[in-house]
Amino acid sequence: MPDIETLPQGEIESLKEEHHYLVQTTGNEVLPYYENILSNSQCMIMLTDSRGQMLNSWGDQRFLNKEQKAFLNPGTYWGEAVNGTNAIGTAMELGQAVQVQKDEHFLKSNRFMVGSAAPIFNVNHDLLGVLDVSSDTYLPHSYTLGLVKLMSQAVENRLIVKMFSAENFMLSFNTNFDNIDSQWAGLIVFNEDGTIISANCRAELLLGQNLALAHISDIFDYPLRDLKNHPDSMPLKLPALGRFQMHGILRRPEKKIVQALDFRQRHLKKRPVDSNLITLERLSFGDQLVDRAVAQAKKVIEKDIPILIAGETGVGKEVFVSALHEFSSRRSYPLVAVNCAAIPAELVESELFGYEKGAFTGASNKGSIGLIRKAHRGTLFLDEIGEMPLKVQARLLRVLQERKVVPLGSTEAFPVDIKLISATNRSLRDDVEQGLFRQDLYYRVSGLNLELPPLRKRQDREALFQEVYQLFSTPEQPSKLSAEIVNLFMQHPWPGNLRQLASVLQIALAMAENEVIQLWDLPDDFLSDIHKSSVDRDTETVFGDESAQRMAEMGALVRHAAPSPIRDALPVRESWPAEAAPEPIETDAEVDLLLLFQQHKGNISSLAKALSISRNTLYKRLKAEGIR
Repeated sequence: MPDIETLPQGEIESLKEEHHYLVQTTGNEVLPYYENILSNSQCMIMLTDSRGQMLNSWGDQRFLNKEQKAFLNPGTYWGEAVNGTNAIGTAMELGQAVQVQKDEHFLKSNRFMVGSAAPIFNVNHDLLGVLDVSSDTYLPHSYTLGLVKLMSQAVENRLIVKMFSAENFMLSFNTNFDNIDSQWAGLIVFNEDGTIISANCRAELLLGQNLALAHISDIFDYPLRDLKNHPDSMPLKLPALGRFQMHGILRRPEKKIVQALDFRQRHLKKRPVDSNLITLERLSFGDQLVDRAVAQAKKVIEKDIPILIAGETGVGKEVFVSALHEFSSRRSYPLVAVNCAAIPAELVESELFGYEKGAFTGASNKGSIGLIRKAHRGTLFLDEIGEMPLKVQARLLRVLQERKVVPLGSTEAFPVDIKLISATNRSLRDDVEQGLFRQDLYYRVSGLNLELPPLRKRQDREALFQEVYQLFSTPEQPSKLSAEIVNLFMQHPWPGNLRQLASVLQIALAMAENEVIQLWDLPDDFLSDIHKSSVDRDTETVFGDESAQRMAEMGALVRHAAPSPIRDALPVRESWPAEAAPEPIETDAEVDLLLLFQQHKGNISSLAKALSISRNTLYKRLKAEGIR
């Protein structure tokens, strides 16, 4: 008997929790239809996940000895890498139904049975699991192989129906009337607008076309209005793609799409609109990538399609989501933003899903509804979703599949209606390959993938600099940035993107008070960044004009020159227009700073310009000498 590779006991519970939906659908909604057939053939039915790990088994175990029964324990691995040729592992590798007879098994311990297995795919056509029918009695190919194909297709169809039938139209179709409602029929899900949001593999096979997000009227030569008004369960002819003749049955949504009157909405919609709110129209000033992201997001914000936003830290993902939420019909309900990287790993589950009072040590005696339920009827924004622990990913997947939340310590499930938007600054695809992020969850959160470009690559930077400046400036301050500062900003690499831009402008506005922002009003680290970015570039090309050349020199001084007691590393004063600053004061380490402070009547701006130092440096010097 070979060694059986299985999961540790602690991980088995997580495995069951993760695939609860699949096991429940198979055992409670599919197998009962085949009970009579299976009971007469001494069969074992086995279900594994997409990695070949046993989830559950049903049927007659009398033909198995004690050692053989160990193969049926949850968590046992059936992949070819360990067990060689077997029905489950081979079906996983090939992605199609297979039958492995007794002596064809690699392991001698498995040669007592005939196994037939078929893969189960989810609504995104990704491998979800494998269903196997095994027996110690030889059965014809046409019997068990056809049976397992039929059962796996039934599981796929039930998963789609359970997930989408409440609020969408379901269309079953086939090439003739006799089997339009069988497991072998094509199944298409489309919403009120006619957009196809899901379909089984059989549907795409019958039509020979990818159906993702296609319009139903582009597939079938049948007006959308007539199709939606066709009587339930009454067969209809469906010409398809100009060359096929199909027959189908339509089922309307189980829930009425028109919602009942809710007086809470009347109150919520009267909330005051923030005049400083950044709308979608204020996010771009001509950048093609941002314009495209905005246009695509507008098209899917009202549809049941999740959105995944990628981009470097600080590119404005949260601002984008906030503007998108305000644009949507959910704007009267909460936008709940969750930074998955900021919540301690041990608290993520309780924060997201909520908990009953006394659910764990330290839990509030009032319990908590959790952040997901707080977003009910609104938008749930999962920022840095790649940082979410794997254990929590499994629970989140179940919530997204069932649209229900079960708080920790509770057995009651609470329905949730949310628009899911996620964001990441890393490649989730790479994380999936490295086992850091669940593949099935990745395809659940990545319906529409958008990417926001870094600030240094945006085509609309000049207008964006002015827009952010106006966002933080007051009416008493100049209406716009000077051309020289804008040119300087254009040379900066902006490693912190829009977040860094906002910080730099807020500091500069505070330093300049009600005057035009000058070089000495900018933070020192901002100047260091410019020097660092210029090291690998041709200075004459990058700093072609006079002001940019001075900034390169200043950045070098900030980085390399020894600090002076008072004088900061700034460009030569005579290179600036006469009206831009008063006559410089010759200073040294013995300068009477108190006297100068009194002469300038405590005006920090005036004294800093006279000394040719930054305000930050002057503040530090005044504090060191006890003057301020």
